[in-house]
Amino acid sequence: MSQKLNDLKKQVETLTPDEQLRLISYLLQKLSLCEITSKPRHNVMEFAGIAPNHLGGMDAQEYITRMRRGEFPELEIEEIEPRKNSEY
Repeated sequence: MSQKLNDLKKQVETLTPDEQLRLISYLLQKLSLCEITSKPRHNVMEFAGIAPNHLGGMDAQEYITRMRRGEFPELEIEEIEPRKNSEY
């Protein structure tokens, strides 16, 4: 989320409920004049063959289990830091 949007959210918190409703009304009216296009949806079958032979014929669960044991040293698993705050 952009810093600008975060700043706006903080400003909205300072508004009275009536002012917040008027802001919502304004935004809805403004957005009703815009043409919003959605991202194209993908069929899962489009991904077939995208990584052929990645598992070398091994069952996916077996591959994951062996990878977690460290049997594939060339594959490093990066730890992801947990989110501190929700973006919404």
